[in-house]
Amino acid sequence: MPPAEEPVRAIGRLTPDGTWVGIEPAFDGYRLVFGHADGPALRDPTTDPFERRAGLVAAAISFFLASLADPPADLEATQADLAQLVGSLSGDTREALDAIDDGLSGEAVAIRLQRLLPTGADATRILRDRYARVGPR
Repeated sequence: MPPAEEPVRAIGRLTPDGTWVGIEPAFDGYRLVFGHADGPALRDPTTDPFERRAGLVAAAISFFLASLADPPADLEATQADLAQLVGSLSGDTREALDAIDDGLSGEAVAIRLQRLLPTGADATRILRDRYARVGPR
């Protein structure tokens, strides 16, 4: 479980206007968060553990594939942040953690993380769909 005093860490930007997605420590692991430069972060209210995990796995995959635009520099997540996130997830994350620890390529880590999602799931689509549910109306 992450220490409660850890700050929000951004994974990347979802939209051209600068909406970013990130992770934030919570009492029971991590939560997805979405933000803009000009406002507070929006926390993903998902309570279903499988759906919540899918969003966090999608964020980790997006980080390791560098599939999103660069996050705000002052909030940018590190590989160590993502290793801690992956270690906190339920399920068989050993292969992904070993790949991170062994310094394998981001693609190799992402392949191992993809196994934690349903077949055919797209990490970027999961994040965009989640933002559509919690983002500004």
